[in-house]
Amino acid sequence: MSIDLLARLQALASEPPEARLEALSALVGEVDVGELAGSEAGNLLAAQLVEVIDSGEGSGRDRLVLGELLGHLGDPRLSAPADEDYWVRIPSDLGGEVVVGRFPVTNAEYKAWVDAGGYDDATAWTDEGKAWLDQTDDPWPVQAARDGSAPYIVPNQPVVGVTFFEADAYARAHGARLLNNDERVWVVRGEERRPYPWGSPFGEGHANTREEVLERPCAVGLFVGDRTPEGVCDLAGNVAEWNGDVVGAVRMIHPGAWDQPSMAAWAKAKELNPPDARWAGLGFRLARDA
Repeated sequence: MSIDLLARLQALASEPPEARLEALSALVGEVDVGELAGSEAGNLLAAQLVEVIDSGEGSGRDRLVLGELLGHLGDPRLSAPADEDYWVRIPSDLGGEVVVGRFPVTNAEYKAWVDAGGYDDATAWTDEGKAWLDQTDDPWPVQAARDGSAPYIVPNQPVVGVTFFEADAYARAHGARLLNNDERVWVVRGEERRPYPWGSPFGEGHANTREEVLERPCAVGLFVGDRTPEGVCDLAGNVAEWNGDVVGAVRMIHPGAWDQPSMAAWAKAKELNPPDARWAGLGFRLARDA
């Protein structure tokens, strides 16, 4: 099977993205991901999936399926906070560079922290976060193990269903922090003062918001319009993000997400939520000091 697949993929290499989209879509459900992961054919398939996704070809639903296949194969675009290519450095008027994660934190990286004992690492949790953790009976690892969670825990999709306390602990454990609202607005708008990462108007097909009717998160970077010129992805849609801003007893989020309307995608959109809030459209992104 893998030898035949390798030959098919090699033959596809010279085809334009629109032709490869159809051929690669036909492989979904046909290939054994467990067999292919790490093999020559699997690596070539992953590389071609990335090329097609980055081309922007196909509908959002077409690319949603390809993105999920890529996630289970092993997405070569992903890295960890310890890797320099995880970060994008953006000059700003805020007193220095904004150093921000290229993507929202993914299931793959969050699960790696969980599996390494992140929830038992007292040094990562604030007193308030530890108090929440001590009294809750369903932190993220419990939720992720429940029936019906599979569409939300694909490795290359943003982690969702995390509270502010969990997001903050993950950031602290990696020598990072949550992106502040002012920083986030700057990253989206840039010197051109863009209302969305791609500019304006909102249009169609630029971001994973309710209008796309995907009805779930998708692989990070799947919507090529939802990228700044510097390559920071998924700032308008896909998942809402916890920010680092503390406003009394509540915390700030940017609300743009797969289950929210386009008006929530605006660069300056913001909402306040209690720190123990969570839902299937809420994730987070890291920042660090320059």
